[in-house]
Amino acid sequence: MAFEDREQQAAIISRLLLYYLNAPLTEGCRLSGVLPAPGAVRIAVHAGDGEDSATFLYEIPHGAVAPYYIPGILRTVLAGTQIYSSSDISEAMGMTVVRLRPEEITPDPEPERGQALTALRALSDPGDEENPFLIGFLLMGNGLLRLYVQHPDHPGIIGADIRLDGSLTAMIASLPSLIEEEQYQTSSDDPHCDLLVDLTDW
Repeated sequence: MAFEDREQQAAIISRLLLYYLNAPLTEGCRLSGVLPAPGAVRIAVHAGDGEDSATFLYEIPHGAVAPYYIPGILRTVLAGTQIYSSSDISEAMGMTVVRLRPEEITPDPEPERGQALTALRALSDPGDEENPFLIGFLLMGNGLLRLYVQHPDHPGIIGADIRLDGSLTAMIASLPSLIEEEQYQTSSDDPHCDLLVDLTDW
């Protein structure tokens, strides 16, 4: 396996799919594994319960789509009826292998909890002199997430409200400077933080 393929395989496992060991991809469908294959990743999905259940291996070629989109592609595939050519179906280890063409599939949007997980993972490393340190969070409903951070330049705890349907990558990268800007700062009635920063319209 080439270095780029190993790197993508690791990203798919550690940053994207481990969450689904504890939560369904879609109703009745759970992650069973992530397997390496030549030039591709195979994602084992167990569908159904009891005698009618089965495990499928969905194969996605490396480089066909950014790893971030894979959970959404799987949700799309698992939520609706799909038609595959016989050349896209095979078998391995007693499981049906379905080769996907991700460039032809529109990824289903990430649910709120998945978006929250993306934001929290990005902030979960301990802070340094320039970055806030995430010490807590609260899902507030309606796509809002409150982050509780400590920043080297501020005493106490800062609450930062963000929208999960926004540009999370840009938001997380900008968070250290945004919490410094007075235009976003507001009084807090939250007993868990000393200062509240409203970034919901950012």
